[in-house]
Amino acid sequence: MEENLLNVDRLTKTFLSILAIIITIGLIMVWSASFILASEKFGSSTHYIVRQLVYFVMAIGVAFTVSKTKYTFWLKYGYLINIAASGIVALTIIKGVGSAAKGASRWLTFGGMSVQPGEIVKFTVILSALTFFENWNKMDLKERVKHGGSLFLPLALLIKQPDFGSFSICFIVIAFVCFMSSFPRKYFYYSLMGGGIGGVFILFSQAYRVKRLLTYLDPWKNPQGSGFQIIQSYMAFANGSAFGQGLGNSNEKLFYLPEAHNDFIFSVIGEELGFIGVFFIICLFIAFIYFGFKLILQVKDRIGIILGSAIVFVLGLQALLNMGVVLGLLPTKGLNLPFISYGGSSLICNFFGIGLLLSVVKGYRDQLLGDLRYQAPSSRNQHQDQEDDVAITLKKRTFSLP
Repeated sequence: MEENLLNVDRLTKTFLSILAIIITIGLIMVWSASFILASEKFGSSTHYIVRQLVYFVMAIGVAFTVSKTKYTFWLKYGYLINIAASGIVALTIIKGVGSAAKGASRWLTFGGMSVQPGEIVKFTVILSALTFFENWNKMDLKERVKHGGSLFLPLALLIKQPDFGSFSICFIVIAFVCFMSSFPRKYFYYSLMGGGIGGVFILFSQAYRVKRLLTYLDPWKNPQGSGFQIIQSYMAFANGSAFGQGLGNSNEKLFYLPEAHNDFIFSVIGEELGFIGVFFIICLFIAFIYFGFKLILQVKDRIGIILGSAIVFVLGLQALLNMGVVLGLLPTKGLNLPFISYGGSSLICNFFGIGLLLSVVKGYRDQLLGDLRYQAPSSRNQHQDQEDDVAITLKKRTFSLP
């Protein structure tokens, strides 16, 4: 048991150390990718990095607070939390309330700050899905319809925004939780098949999505239009070569590559740090996923394992999708690189997920400590009993002497 506790502590430190390295690189690259844009737009080269540091401090506070709560609390109210998150997402599509940009209404703006509610949905659907699928056999038809409707409500709202990238992530992570849960297998495969067909229908239901798909297949057909962004991304990686142009020396961030400090920050990394930097970032995320899964699998609680695994999965999945997009391996989507791209909503929500994972680990660690404290007095008493037995035996032997 003591060995289990040591393993948990060691893996937690390793996992958090990897996360700290990713965050540090992210802060450096946000500053490097944004200081020219910030100077031109706001008259201060530190505008974006200062805001990112503020977001980081807020995110740490969120993660710390959530990690100190019991994860069962979040699961208990996961259904209501997901409905609340859906309500906030719904505000973005109301004219005069949500802020539209590039044909999508995904933000709420107040006090000079923009919030993207779709980021938190990636985690609230995990809470709602885990409760729904684990309690499937206990629910009657009315409850299944009610909870199932609330689970998939935010997905419908994400399509309405539209935000097909976040929709895809939410759909995949729901399928992941469903597969990991005790949900009947036959229903799972039928649902997965139906969901896949529905996803393909949604993909081809809008002309702009078809256009993105065609651009992905051949961006040079429209190099000054839909293919411009991905071609500039290609050029960034080509300019970076093996060792890069040097930190701060990217040419593509000079207003050639849109969203250089956000969705396409990985391209700036490729240009400034080269293949070595790109490979290092990929290795960091692989290590993040590996040690995240290894840490959560130490927990002897199936529900906690599913929750923690889903959080590691969704963060790893988004990193994979972002890298795939900027490398031209996937069609363009509005997804940022977790912990590295600029953005307060993403950073704070991702740390909310980290807080949930640490809450699961903390609950198991506290259980191990409690068991050790319970056993320690017993061990001492057993040792004392053995000493008393030896003393009585010696006394008997003394009386038996002539």
